[in-house]
Amino acid sequence: MADQPEIVVVDDEKALRDAVGEYLARHGFAVRCVESGERMRAALRERPADIVLLDIAMPGEDGLAIARSLRGGEFGDIGIVMLTAAGDVVDRVVGLEVGADDYVAKPADLRELLARLRAVLRRRETARQAAQQAAAAAAPSGARGGAAAQAGATRRIRMGRTQLDLDARRLIGADGNEIPLGPSEFALLRAFAERPGRVLSRETLLELAHPRGEEHFDRSIDVRIARIRRKIEAIPDQPSVIKTVRGAGYVFDPAAER
Repeated sequence: MADQPEIVVVDDEKALRDAVGEYLARHGFAVRCVESGERMRAALRERPADIVLLDIAMPGEDGLAIARSLRGGEFGDIGIVMLTAAGDVVDRVVGLEVGADDYVAKPADLRELLARLRAVLRRRETARQAAQQAAAAAAPSGARGGAAAQAGATRRIRMGRTQLDLDARRLIGADGNEIPLGPSEFALLRAFAERPGRVLSRETLLELAHPRGEEHFDRSIDVRIARIRRKIEAIPDQPSVIKTVRGAGYVFDPAAER
């Protein structure tokens, strides 16, 4: 992450995007303000960004559709924070499911918005560093130097018989083909990949995978892990990659056999 993080503010309300842009610029961001997804893409082609702030309720292509397109990988692994209508739980849940890192309800308190943007940037920087370290630790000792350099370029983490591509948000099987992966499943796998060898409780996984998720996510953690095991484990009923720690939670073993 650069000393002056790059942000693109996408909102069809000129007064709001100008106010947000001016405030963020005063607090150390390099800000570009645009009114649509089309303008955002043009801005990102000119110069990449660390994070995009997206209003959900826009005419034409709305923020959810834009977020889905960003997660398609054209502009790399970019942070996304959504602006949602106050009290609109559906938009918040769907926003997280399509890959947003966080959301802020409108009318946005600018201090809270600044704090959340900085928190997302910190988490993503920590994730990048942890992914490189995990890839290096999982490689054979004689090849770790080359593996670490490759991880920095591709950010693929071996998980049993599969590889998790953090930038493209894809799961690659042993045969090289993509294994279908839902946004919530990717969020959980990313949480494990960034914290190899750490026991993660269900509550911790909920917070990591959905920083401001709704209560019903908590009841689905076990179900989603069961689905994930069917995709990454050689024997799903005898998991070795994501293990259950009785009474504590789950742990990812980067050295587990394929």
